[in-house]
Amino acid sequence: MASTLVDARSRLSAPARLPSFRLLWLGQSLSLLGDGFSYIAFSWITLGLTQSTLALGYVLAFQAVPRALLTLVGGSLSDTWSSRTLMTLSSWARAVLMAAVGLAGLAGSLTVWMLCCAAAAFGAVDAFFQPARASILPSVVDKEQLAPANALLAVAAKVSAVLGPAVGGMVVAFSNAPVAFLVDGVCFALCGLCVARIRPLPRPGPDAPVAGAAAPAAALSLGARIRAGLRYAFEDPRIRTILAVDAAVTFCQAGPFTVGFASLAKVDLHGGSTTLGLLNGALAGGAMLGTLVGGAVSGRPRIGLLIAALAGWLAIGTGLLGLIGSTAGALATVLAMGFGMGFQGVFGLSWIQRTIDGSVLSRVISVDMVIGYAVAPLSLIVCGAMAQSGTGPMFALSAAVLAVTAIGILGSRTVREMR
Repeated sequence: MASTLVDARSRLSAPARLPSFRLLWLGQSLSLLGDGFSYIAFSWITLGLTQSTLALGYVLAFQAVPRALLTLVGGSLSDTWSSRTLMTLSSWARAVLMAAVGLAGLAGSLTVWMLCCAAAAFGAVDAFFQPARASILPSVVDKEQLAPANALLAVAAKVSAVLGPAVGGMVVAFSNAPVAFLVDGVCFALCGLCVARIRPLPRPGPDAPVAGAAAPAAALSLGARIRAGLRYAFEDPRIRTILAVDAAVTFCQAGPFTVGFASLAKVDLHGGSTTLGLLNGALAGGAMLGTLVGGAVSGRPRIGLLIAALAGWLAIGTGLLGLIGSTAGALATVLAMGFGMGFQGVFGLSWIQRTIDGSVLSRVISVDMVIGYAVAPLSLIVCGAMAQSGTGPMFALSAAVLAVTAIGILGSRTVREMR
């Protein structure tokens, strides 16, 4: 037993012994901290200037829309250029932008329209960073270390997602919002420095030609590269399945885990903000535990069966949330759901990074991101409407979508045998 635990710990910590992975880990953590800072800073300074939640909605929309529209472009450029170069330039651009907004705020010259323009620029630049961040790992660690490396990155991402807004809020509380922008800029600048120092692994030889993208990337126009990435993603039944599952999970997560958790905590469990915080904490804690366990597991499980099991697992958990009337039962259910998401997420992303040709990897990842950007607001609207008549129908719909997804996966032999 002790030997097994030592082996698992050794597998999980192996990527951390690589200097380039440590730089990537630190750079990603700093970038996500900066994202949390920017959210708090944009929100607080907008409310301070306008006292209007509608104005805040405009600012956040100005950030989200360019990110969604330009992600496919970012994925295409990441496959054409170096992911490291794109991450570095994007980080430094965000650093300059946040520093400029912070200095303008300290000078008292910020207006809501300046904030809208800054938010739009931030979202546009971030669209080039995210696909590169998800596709750089195969050039930093070898294929056998992808799962533990993804686990370490995912845990750091979850911790940064919590610390960023929390520390950002403290900075605003003890100083003012423009200072948070300046600290944000420092985080992005340090991220750029870390990523710029990464030394990619040497490639054994030129990549094999990719179906639908046979011409060299430099010889294709931007539109042609995007179309080639879409064609590559949707012509492969395995990748189509990954995209469909991610869309279903996003739909059954975005609304139910925001609108649904809030309604569950307040109406069904007769609690308050503390109960809502506990539900979200249980989900995050379960996901972190599942991620670490997944990263420590040796071998390559059959990913097709694993994602079918996740869909079924989430279907059961979501269905139970519509029936459980106790806080303890709801927390245990959410914890188990988070564990399954974290565990499968390690192997799902590792399969994508290991299997998809490097010349088109960022484009496929960007397609997945764009689908998520489109499905999430739809889920929020549908769940918001259904929750008016109670959480039961909303959770039942989510459970049905996930159950159908699991059955569909099991119905394809090609997908079942994915490794």
